[in-house]
Amino acid sequence: MSKTTAKRPAEIAVPAPLLPADSEESQLTLRLREYLKQDDIDSIWAAYRFSAAAHEGQIRRSGEPYVIHPVSVAGILAELHLDPPTLIAALLHDVVEDTGVTKQEISEQFGKQVAELVDGLSKLDKIEFQSATQAQAENFRKMLLAMSQDVRVILVKLADRLHNMSTLDVMKPEKQKRIARETLDIYAPIANRLGLNEIYQTLEDLSFKYLYPMRYRVISKAVMAARGNRKEVVGKILDSIRQRLKDQHIDAEVTGREKHLYSIYKKMTGKTVTFSQIYDIYGFRVVVRDLPTCYHTLGLLHGLYKPIPGKFKDYIAIPKANGYQSLHTTLFGPFGTPIEVQIRSREMHNIADAGVAAHWLYKTTDAHLTALQQQTHQWLQRLLDIQSESSDSLEFLEHFKVDLFPDEVYVFTPKGTIMALPKGATAVDFAYAVHTDIGNRCVAVKINQELAPLRTELHNGDHVEIITAAHAHPNPAWLNYVLTGKARAHIRHYLKSMQSTESALLGERMLNQALRALHANPSTIDDNAWQRLVRDYGAKSKDEILADVGLGKRLNVMVAHQLMAQAGQQEGGAPKLPSKVLDTITIRGSEGMAVQFAQCCRPIPGDPILGFINKDKGLVIHTHDCPAIRKFRLDPDKWLDVEWDPQGHRLYKVSLKLVVANRRGMLAKIASTIAEAESNIDNVSMEEADNSTYTNMNFTVQVENRVHLAELMRRLRKIPDVVRINRVKGAGNEQRVQ
Repeated sequence: MSKTTAKRPAEIAVPAPLLPADSEESQLTLRLREYLKQDDIDSIWAAYRFSAAAHEGQIRRSGEPYVIHPVSVAGILAELHLDPPTLIAALLHDVVEDTGVTKQEISEQFGKQVAELVDGLSKLDKIEFQSATQAQAENFRKMLLAMSQDVRVILVKLADRLHNMSTLDVMKPEKQKRIARETLDIYAPIANRLGLNEIYQTLEDLSFKYLYPMRYRVISKAVMAARGNRKEVVGKILDSIRQRLKDQHIDAEVTGREKHLYSIYKKMTGKTVTFSQIYDIYGFRVVVRDLPTCYHTLGLLHGLYKPIPGKFKDYIAIPKANGYQSLHTTLFGPFGTPIEVQIRSREMHNIADAGVAAHWLYKTTDAHLTALQQQTHQWLQRLLDIQSESSDSLEFLEHFKVDLFPDEVYVFTPKGTIMALPKGATAVDFAYAVHTDIGNRCVAVKINQELAPLRTELHNGDHVEIITAAHAHPNPAWLNYVLTGKARAHIRHYLKSMQSTESALLGERMLNQALRALHANPSTIDDNAWQRLVRDYGAKSKDEILADVGLGKRLNVMVAHQLMAQAGQQEGGAPKLPSKVLDTITIRGSEGMAVQFAQCCRPIPGDPILGFINKDKGLVIHTHDCPAIRKFRLDPDKWLDVEWDPQGHRLYKVSLKLVVANRRGMLAKIASTIAEAESNIDNVSMEEADNSTYTNMNFTVQVENRVHLAELMRRLRKIPDVVRINRVKGAGNEQRVQ
């Protein structure tokens, strides 16, 4: 939050002020006494005095002293019963960023552990996700790295964001919306992923309030009204559940609760229903002594009210990824009203509210990790894997957002191990979740003992077995359907590596062509010349320069001139740039991602072609008459002479448009003819012509070359009801073959 800044006072240690009983400081002390020793409370008060002195003279936008903010953040964390170093770091989390206090001073006074926490938090001061700039994404990457070292960093940050959101009224509306949007997109999902349920729901509701103020007010009023209308029904249900459990001598805490406003709004928009059509705005929670009693209670409730089929979820047997455990069932209540009931033990209830903070790793010196902490550790390690594969910060942010999906499916490995994946994940996501090498080498999958495509979406309970091959590698098409950040990051990393290798090979051919055009022998350029050029360019290696040439980021002719200058082959200064490169580059069709064939004209062997250098895409091949390249024809630096290698063998895509008589079985006849001509159909679509007597059929077929295409079209013309065939080359540019 905004504040005015004063210079740091010379003396930090000041006595604690006399505080009113209802002040934030007094409330914090009461919370600390619930679970901490007096020595720990004294050290926290010492941190308060340090913070108060450092922030003296700083005022929040609301007009209150700035120190109220860190005290409130510490109070939120004290409710979670976090350890003293975390609370001290919360009190000091802004002093390095906003005052003259250094990390070294904090380390000397409060210990290295606290100093590291404060340092990790200080790096996060100016994150603004909504603008999505490279610098902001890089700051976010730093936050995740700090979080992976010590998850308490993000706990303090979440408490900091929660207090800022609760005091957002003083901000301008546009800033309210920006902060609310980044909270809803990033911080609330992180809180959910760490199992901090109360913080998660509060952040969602506060974000909803500022993003959609009118909708928030309308739903809030509707809930208030419904609270009165349904009070009698809720009371009756509570009484009947309590009585049934009491009769069976089960000690349980039974409560009714309203769903939080944003979850009601999501249900309304997701199911396209009105508020009056949502009956389960009230839920009921039963907290019992232990795990066996949970299932006993479930049976009793199913005897009290009839369960709705398909509305039972056992999160005890298969916990959510954030450690949440509970039995969920939906019952037909009085008057036919559906009621949702959650049944859990007291330990499960603590974890549901406090998540990873419920059994805090730092409370004891015991190195034993709970299952929840292990899951959290694995998640953080997965984030580290993703960031190590993502060279681009914005790409990492995209992968991380994907990894925060709350809905999950649970599938089984061949050995019976349960794996949690985001809802909508495919077999390729599963392969990368098992191991990166399995993902890189997967070729097929068996789902429930039956072969299935790799793009198959997984469902709860599926048994998944990945089939691998030693020489297999990731397919670029996988990016169209993988969902997890880990899979997407590893596929992109592999493709970038392959593209770099292929681009370097193409760049070498282009550079050699330019050198020969300047009457220089490429073999005479020695390693010393290359080393000097690499140093001048600030590149990492020769291959990086060649890859840049292949990708069009550097002009081959210019690199050739500079390389010759380094080799001492130029006389009398730089010669005049030639207007035309003398040699031609041979296109084999097997260059991979380094050479791309334009989608506008779809060139095939036999077509006269030109190569255009496109930054980031490398060499793009067009037909010489493609309308898309007319404006570049007069710029010789943009294009290269290329020709087809007569020995090249592969299939190329061509677009055909057929006008056919509207007869039954025409598609089958045409498909059969295409197959007989040893061509493949890549895509087909149909539309009625202006006259209903005819139908337009659009095919994308694969052919070897222009001769193969001519043979295919000759066969298609022999079909009696085919009226006309055109090869489509760009919008409105059809070439009719008579």
